[in-house]
Amino acid sequence: MKKRLFSGIQPSGELHIGNYLGAIQNWTRYLDDYECIYSIVDYHSLTIPYDHQAMPERILNLAMMLLACGLTPERCVLFRQSDVLEHTALSWILSCMTTINYLERMIQYKEKAEQHGAPNIGLFSYPILQSADILLYRAGTVPVGEDQLQHLELSRDVARKFNLRVESDYFPEPQALLTPARRVLGLDGKQKMSKSLGNHIALADDEATITQKMKRAVTDTRRMRRSDPGEPNDCNVFSWHGFFSSEAEREDIAPRCRSAEIGCMDCKKILIQNMNAQLEPIRERYAEWASKPAEVEEILHEGARKARTIAQETLREVHALLGLQHQY
Repeated sequence: MKKRLFSGIQPSGELHIGNYLGAIQNWTRYLDDYECIYSIVDYHSLTIPYDHQAMPERILNLAMMLLACGLTPERCVLFRQSDVLEHTALSWILSCMTTINYLERMIQYKEKAEQHGAPNIGLFSYPILQSADILLYRAGTVPVGEDQLQHLELSRDVARKFNLRVESDYFPEPQALLTPARRVLGLDGKQKMSKSLGNHIALADDEATITQKMKRAVTDTRRMRRSDPGEPNDCNVFSWHGFFSSEAEREDIAPRCRSAEIGCMDCKKILIQNMNAQLEPIRERYAEWASKPAEVEEILHEGARKARTIAQETLREVHALLGLQHQY
């Protein structure tokens, strides 16, 4: 029997290659080896101000892109978090087993509190909802980047506390599956790729748009002139070759960069070509899904039905272990 894997993504805007390389590409690689459950975690989006009128379209567009990347209903469960109310029910139960001191140590909470001013309770406690997302499906594996390890440890801790309270081993302690592309810097070469920072390349960008954006991508700052030698290991653009170009191409580019035989624009042209070759099929499939929104909505509904079946069984068993009555 395959191990169950869970992960979620917020509908925070159009997907970019940082999202793809850091998470979604890896999600597609897990489809054969795990029972995969993937969620569009819209409840998590409520923790900061957003355009509520645009949210339905953002969720649908995200679902279309996830399908285009290969997360099809034949291979995984894909659903909208808010369609399965058991997430919030379990989150309340787990919050009763989590201390305020523990949550105050969450690094991402501190960072977001500084960004958005006076934090709300949702922002403070959203790691508990993350834990509920995982434990509701009793997932044993969670693909995460290094910046999410602290939150996963909370999930493990709360699973232990629940099991101890009810004298059971009901919840497995989820294990981290570290993603290979841990941090993808943006076009500026300084900060993590982000749409809000304007340093991103969207998955839906066509070749002309990618080419235009790549012109301003920062390379090795020591190469002030075409004749200056460069150091590929200090160049953000060359690091992207690691995602889109073959090993042979990288081995060819690196020494030619160091000897100034190849210029930064030459290096970028090779990258653009390889990037477009990999992203073009995704763009084409996205266009197909975009032409049938009703079918995409039905996929989300069916995914929610499958997820709800698992979630309701978990909540029934959790209630029984806690001595609570459960009427459905």
